[in-house]
Amino acid sequence: MQTIYERCGGFAVVRKVVSDFYDRVLDEDRLAGHFTDVDMARLIDHQTKFISYLLDGPASFSDDHLERVHSHLQITLPEFDLMTTVLRETLADHGFGEADIAVVDQRLRQRESIIVTVR
Repeated sequence: MQTIYERCGGFAVVRKVVSDFYDRVLDEDRLAGHFTDVDMARLIDHQTKFISYLLDGPASFSDDHLERVHSHLQITLPEFDLMTTVLRETLADHGFGEADIAVVDQRLRQRESIIVTVR
């Protein structure tokens, strides 16, 4: 049985999806401020690996790592919700099926408590 990562086309496709995702995120006034002075090429590289991980691709991330890198970012629940909405829309626009999008969304939402730092 193929993983979502394999079905979608692997690293090259995930990289395009993540690049498009961040183009959309940077167009969102409520989110763009989180990326001031961020090396976007480096972030896209890391996020490509993270999304690959969520798709059962050849990458691994620990929740401890995710918590550490998000702890200082002051991410609110509405911002997290908007990010997940943008990600779902981006995946759909790149041909991901509803079931696969739901899996990615569920896996990301399982990590909400370590990404959202402002309650």
